[in-house]
Amino acid sequence: MWLAENWKDYELIDCSDGEKLERWGEHILVRPDPQAIWDTPRRHPGWKRPDAKYNRSSSGGGSWEKNGLPASWQVRYGDYTFNVKPMNFKHTGLFPEQAVNWEYISDRIRGAGRPVSVLNLFAYTGGATVAAAAAGASVCHVDAAKGMVSWARENARASGLENSSIRWIIDDCAKFVEREIRRGRRYDAIIMDPPSYGRGPSGEIWKLEKDLFPFVSLCAGVLSDDPLFVIINSYTTGLSPATLTYIAGTVFAGRWGGRAESSELGLPVTESGLVLPCGAACRWER
Repeated sequence: MWLAENWKDYELIDCSDGEKLERWGEHILVRPDPQAIWDTPRRHPGWKRPDAKYNRSSSGGGSWEKNGLPASWQVRYGDYTFNVKPMNFKHTGLFPEQAVNWEYISDRIRGAGRPVSVLNLFAYTGGATVAAAAAGASVCHVDAAKGMVSWARENARASGLENSSIRWIIDDCAKFVEREIRRGRRYDAIIMDPPSYGRGPSGEIWKLEKDLFPFVSLCAGVLSDDPLFVIINSYTTGLSPATLTYIAGTVFAGRWGGRAESSELGLPVTESGLVLPCGAACRWER
């Protein structure tokens, strides 16, 4: 398991019975987490007095119960600064377990010894974009949601990267990649964080189990002749890390060689010493 264990502004304090207790900067949150199915004692006082708790509704969705929580605040990871905002569906705009991938991205780009161009697909609020740009890469950030792209730009600006080489694209990722192939544009690295399920702007249905392999195959068409890496993230329950390895190995290793490796992502739990599984990631590198 790849552990995001170098945080200072984030801490997974505890998790038990379908919920997790977190510290985001100075603020304590309680949020649902389906992986925390164990039932351990809730001794930390934050369980009783959080700054905010997300309560699920029996009819679906849910809402935040807030106790003086600001509308937004900032957390830092090394040289990166991110704007955190509680969202309607339990999220905060940042997945802290991805920090272990940000470190990998930074190390690979800084160690390349040459200019690197990165395509970040389903790029959300831009954690990977910030990591790549801070390491000196030129980045193309693509997401279909205008609000998420605006949020990512806020994060880049907060991290001092407003003058970095970042293209901000609001578009359907598959259609954008198809156009980039026709334009002959190529990238040295690709990062993708596709959803489990989604709908495109024209009502197209995306289902990860059915569409991931064709999409990854499509993305091979925009890799340069000397590619550096590809990262595929998955938060789909039941899709094993080995499946991601087989996909990346089939699509990329057959053409460029190299190797694919996948693992669960995890966050250390302070109170219990356990590790909370948080999805999976695959890294292919030449």
